[in-house]
Amino acid sequence: MSATANTLSARASILGRLRAANNANDDTPNQDQPALPDVKAWFAAHQRNENTTQRVSRLRAALESVKTEVHDTTAGTWVELLLGIAAAKGLRNLLIGTDTPHGAELEARQPANLSLKRYTESIDSWRDVLFDEVDASLTLAKSAIAEIGSIILWPTPSEPRLMSLVPSVHFVLLDVGSIHSDFHSAITTEGWKDRLPTNALLICGPSKTADIQQTLAYGAHGPRELVVLLRHPDLAVEGAST
Repeated sequence: MSATANTLSARASILGRLRAANNANDDTPNQDQPALPDVKAWFAAHQRNENTTQRVSRLRAALESVKTEVHDTTAGTWVELLLGIAAAKGLRNLLIGTDTPHGAELEARQPANLSLKRYTESIDSWRDVLFDEVDASLTLAKSAIAEIGSIILWPTPSEPRLMSLVPSVHFVLLDVGSIHSDFHSAITTEGWKDRLPTNALLICGPSKTADIQQTLAYGAHGPRELVVLLRHPDLAVEGAST
């Protein structure tokens, strides 16, 4: 028998066993099936009794532990803060989404030393510009998870995935009221099962990798710097550090 015939015979045998097992399971009475874990009850029993301030503190600690830059700001001051950070980093330009409220706020400020670029072109038409000439980008976070220190991004046509992947510096604007205690809270409160995008993103810090000698390098597969702007209500960050 040829190698090809042997391969086909083995494949048929494997599929036959899988189908037989599946049919056997279909014939098993429901009472013999193992009970599914009650995930909702488990998380309810282990839920932290914490307020927004405590969730912010947990998220900040987790992000800063992996070299994420975190700043407190407000709805009225975040633009000025971002422009100051951009100037300190020597950034020449910033990529913003198409027709986003936070992008419009930046444009209204008309920064003199920071060129704002809208993501208005298809990737095929401006690939070289995006990869070689854009210094930084700004995206709005959908929410965050305090327990694992993750920012949740929800890419849209206005703010595509590449905005958080290609530029060397990635600014994320996060409203503190959208920080969840854990992943279960995020997906249930926001109804993920009903309206997932093509790719929901959980970002835990700047891009990093290590070689076989465990030498850590940043920016190999994405932004080398992640800057999170925690946007509080206007009166909520008096005395907070930036």
